[in-house]
Amino acid sequence: MAVRHQDRHRILLAQEAARIMADEGVRDFRLAKRKAAERLGLPVNGTLMPRNTEIEQALIDHQRLFNGAGHSQHLRLLREAALEALDFFARFRPRMVGSVLSGTAGRHSSVDLHLFADTAEDVVLFLIEHDIPFETTERRMRVGSDEYQWFPVYQFAAGDAPMDLVVFPEKYERRPPWSPVDAKPMRRAGRGEIQALLALDSDPV
Repeated sequence: MAVRHQDRHRILLAQEAARIMADEGVRDFRLAKRKAAERLGLPVNGTLMPRNTEIEQALIDHQRLFNGAGHSQHLRLLREAALEALDFFARFRPRMVGSVLSGTAGRHSSVDLHLFADTAEDVVLFLIEHDIPFETTERRMRVGSDEYQWFPVYQFAAGDAPMDLVVFPEKYERRPPWSPVDAKPMRRAGRGEIQALLALDSDPV
């Protein structure tokens, strides 16, 4: 009985964390879990907390249940924008990652691209040369079992699609950071995979 009670709490926490990520644009799983626990009045307990993979599945279910066709259309718009961005930034060998690739992107999500350059300034100069206004921030990413590193991020809007460009030194092209979802090497997609996703989206049900 106690096990089933804990399972119910994990499911409720996963669902609430997914709702927070979808509706409020929270990207960090740990923050979403903490907020979910506070709102549900449950303790922040390691054995009670859902895994990130459980939250991601709850997020997929949430998007399907509450957003339906609107979610599919929005996801397609973001993937089309990603495809154009891959062509535009081709000199930096871009790859798409994150929620637009996994299909969990919501209305607050950005198109996340990994770019590779000798220096981040190469990307900055490219944006300036093409008169693209952008904002600069950083993102902390896990690159080893106990190793984290900060990478520069350049944010701008391509029409209705927000873009986040994370710039890596070239040595990271074949060494992706660890995914915050399952702690495995982050999945990266090139042009062919994005085209395949768009073709799949277009197939009649």
